[in-house]
Amino acid sequence: MLGAFAAALRTPDLRKKILFTFGIIALFRLGSVVPTPGVSYGAIQTCIAQVQDNSIYGLINLFSGGALLQLSIFALGIMPYITSSIIIQLLTVVIPRLESLKKEGQSGTAKITQYTRYLTIGLAILQSTTILTLARTPGRLFQGCAEQLLPNQSIQILLTMVVVMTAGTSIIMWLGELITDRGVGNGMSILIFSSIISTFPGQLSSIWKIDGSL
Repeated sequence: MLGAFAAALRTPDLRKKILFTFGIIALFRLGSVVPTPGVSYGAIQTCIAQVQDNSIYGLINLFSGGALLQLSIFALGIMPYITSSIIIQLLTVVIPRLESLKKEGQSGTAKITQYTRYLTIGLAILQSTTILTLARTPGRLFQGCAEQLLPNQSIQILLTMVVVMTAGTSIIMWLGELITDRGVGNGMSILIFSSIISTFPGQLSSIWKIDGSL
């Protein structure tokens, strides 16, 4: 496997695509740890430390790469896009207009993709509003943690946070499309994989600590 990877790096065009893909992944991971304006970073870390042994929060961390629980600018991840894609696919079966677009070939597919993007933005607004509603009250987003996650709860700050999280989802869509067009593989799949694998070092460290304490 390493030999094949080394051979790929020796090919100029393929090396350029691989390095471009790694660069996009790095940007994606950076956005996953940058907190949304208005969030108390210290309070978030305190609450995460308190619930780190909870399997439900561990599952959330697994699929969001830790971004959701940290209320980062990429907190919503690619889930709004995946959800909207599933909804559009289901609607294609029941709405004749969408079904006819699907049969039109590339032009129809482009329109369906545009509808998916619009729906993604709508879902991102809804989901970010829901998350922030939970985060406003101590103990609701993180059960048992009384820390104040949002010190300033003015309408202006909350709207800014919704806009930032929604914009983060838009940027993730763009990054995924960049990987698909100019990188290696399917962009969205690669971003999902990078989110999941980013939690492995922490999980291995936890297993090591548990084994060491036995």
